[in-house]
Amino acid sequence: MSDIKSFEDLGCWQKARELRNDVKNLINTFPDFEKYELVSQMRRASRSVTHNIAEGYGRFHY
Repeated sequence: MSDIKSFEDLGCWQKARELRNDVKNLINTFPDFEKYELVSQMRRASRSVTHNIAEGYGRFHY
Protein backbone atom coordinates (compact mmCIF):
# COMPACT_ATOMS: atom_id res chain seq x y z
CA MET A 1 0.00 0.00 0.00
CA SER A 2 1.20 3.47 -0.77
CA ASP A 3 2.29 5.86 1.99
CA ILE A 4 1.21 8.83 -0.13
CA LYS A 5 -2.01 10.29 1.22
CA SER A 6 -1.79 13.79 -0.26
CA PHE A 7 0.32 15.78 -2.68
CA GLU A 8 2.38 17.01 0.28
CA ASP A 9 3.78 13.49 0.63
CA LEU A 10 5.23 13.54 -2.89
CA GLY A 11 9.01 13.91 -3.06
CA CYS A 12 8.78 16.25 -6.06
CA TRP A 13 6.41 18.56 -4.16
CA GLN A 14 8.75 18.62 -1.16
CA LYS A 15 11.71 19.51 -3.40
CA ALA A 16 9.63 22.19 -5.11
CA ARG A 17 8.77 23.60 -1.69
CA GLU A 18 12.48 23.77 -0.84
CA LEU A 19 13.10 25.55 -4.14
CA ARG A 20 10.30 27.99 -3.35
CA ASN A 21 11.88 28.79 0.01
CA ASP A 22 15.32 29.18 -1.60
CA VAL A 23 13.88 31.58 -4.17
CA LYS A 24 12.21 33.56 -1.37
CA ASN A 25 15.53 33.89 0.45
CA LEU A 26 17.29 34.90 -2.76
CA ILE A 27 14.66 37.52 -3.56
CA ASN A 28 15.27 39.18 -0.19
CA THR A 29 18.86 39.91 -1.25
CA PHE A 30 17.89 41.78 -4.44
CA PRO A 31 18.14 45.56 -4.64
CA ASP A 32 14.98 47.65 -4.36
CA PHE A 33 14.81 48.57 -8.05
CA GLU A 34 14.33 44.88 -8.96
CA LYS A 35 11.37 44.38 -6.65
CA TYR A 36 8.71 45.15 -9.23
CA GLU A 37 9.81 43.22 -12.31
CA LEU A 38 12.21 40.36 -11.69
CA VAL A 39 11.15 39.63 -8.11
CA SER A 40 7.49 39.43 -9.03
CA GLN A 41 8.18 37.06 -11.91
CA MET A 42 10.45 34.81 -9.83
CA ARG A 43 7.94 34.69 -6.99
CA ARG A 44 5.09 33.70 -9.31
CA ALA A 45 7.20 31.08 -11.10
CA SER A 46 8.34 29.43 -7.87
CA ARG A 47 4.78 29.28 -6.58
CA SER A 48 3.57 27.89 -9.87
CA VAL A 49 5.70 24.76 -9.47
CA THR A 50 4.07 23.66 -6.21
CA HIS A 51 0.61 24.69 -7.40
CA ASN A 52 0.91 22.68 -10.61
CA ILE A 53 2.09 19.55 -8.78
CA ALA A 54 -0.85 19.81 -6.37
CA GLU A 55 -3.29 20.35 -9.23
CA GLY A 56 -1.89 17.41 -11.19
CA TYR A 57 -2.10 15.14 -8.16
CA GLY A 58 -5.75 15.94 -7.58
CA ARG A 59 -6.80 15.81 -11.22
CA PHE A 60 -7.67 12.09 -11.39
CA HIS A 61 -7.27 11.22 -7.74
CA TYR A 62 -10.49 11.04 -5.75
